[in-house]
Amino acid sequence: MRFGAPWSTSVKTITILVIATLGFVVAVGIFLLVGVGSGSSILIALATIVIPVLIPIASAFWMIRGYVLEGETLSIQRLGWQSMLDLKELVSAEVDPEAMARSHRTFGIGGLFCFYGRFTNKKLGAYRAYATDPKRSVVLKFQDQTVVVSPDRPDDFVECIKDRTGL
Repeated sequence: MRFGAPWSTSVKTITILVIATLGFVVAVGIFLLVGVGSGSSILIALATIVIPVLIPIASAFWMIRGYVLEGETLSIQRLGWQSMLDLKELVSAEVDPEAMARSHRTFGIGGLFCFYGRFTNKKLGAYRAYATDPKRSVVLKFQDQTVVVSPDRPDDFVECIKDRTGL
């Protein structure tokens, strides 16, 4: 069963702002490249072009495109690859639109194409996020970790997981 991963307004806004800002930096780099003549200045100008272009390209590979449930496996669809979660050790699954509220990112992406990586908050403690819309959060508690995903139909997603895992 396949579930989409719609972008929240915050993901859309952050993505647009970051790409616009990086586009501005690239424009400045091009302006500098055209107007400089020394070797070190050329390297600085090239860096202001290359690095801002690489940031969204690299981040795009971590984008969450959807979720697929096959048997007792959750596949998190990415751009050209997927992350797999074995649901055999799943303890609980519940919809919680406030699960990611007041979270702090400890490692990962905080809104550029998605929310991915390690986060923490008082409600969940340390958790991994594979989300595009925090208001659609589904909290998956395993024996050794907590994971937050954000499928397009959270209630149907939880029901499907419970049917497949016997929760």
